Amino acid sequence: MLFEQRFWPSIADGTVTVTFRRWKRRQAVAGRRQRTSGGIIEVTAVGIVDPADIDDTDARRAGYDCADALRADLRGTPDLPVYRIEFHHVDGDPRAELAAAAELTDADVAELDRRLQWLDRVSDTGPWTARTLDVVRRRPGVSSTDLAIELGRERAPFKLDVRKLKNLGLTISLRTGYQLSPRGEAYLAARNR
Repeated sequence: MLFEQRFWPSIADGTVTVTFRRWKRRQAVAGRRQRTSGGIIEVTAVGIVDPADIDDTDARRAGYDCADALRADLRGTPDLPVYRIEFHHVDGDPRAELAAAAELTDADVAELDRRLQWLDRVSDTGPWTARTLDVVRRRPGVSSTDLAIELGRERAPFKLDVRKLKNLGLTISLRTGYQLSPRGEAYLAARNR
């Protein structure tokens, strides 16, 4: 779920806890977590509402001054159902906790081997995980554009692949570029033994 930048701080501090969206079909599921620019949120309830039933209390919980302002800001055509999505901010990023875990068992290394081999196998561009980990290790803090060029890849698919490595706890995003996480360093050290 995308949120405008003006809502990010209020999502992060827990002030904004509901949003309304016009969707053709439900795109959020209660109990699931989603990463947003305001942090990780967990959806607690999803339901269809009549826009006329949205009150000022819900509008304020969505970051608006009043229900009229919220209704005026709803995107999409009026024939689409309006979904009310209730959520709460989740402290911490599980990927950050995973990335910090530098002590790997043999089973951890074997599981990472399995998952990286699978990513290589299903890729349209062929094996990429080892090359990507290597370039991130050698060139921490270098822009994704420069790293993609070095690997002969387009920037957008390269960034998506690095995100897959981040989801495994192997890389960390920096303001510019990436670096290996403690887990990533430990994994490569185990592979080189």
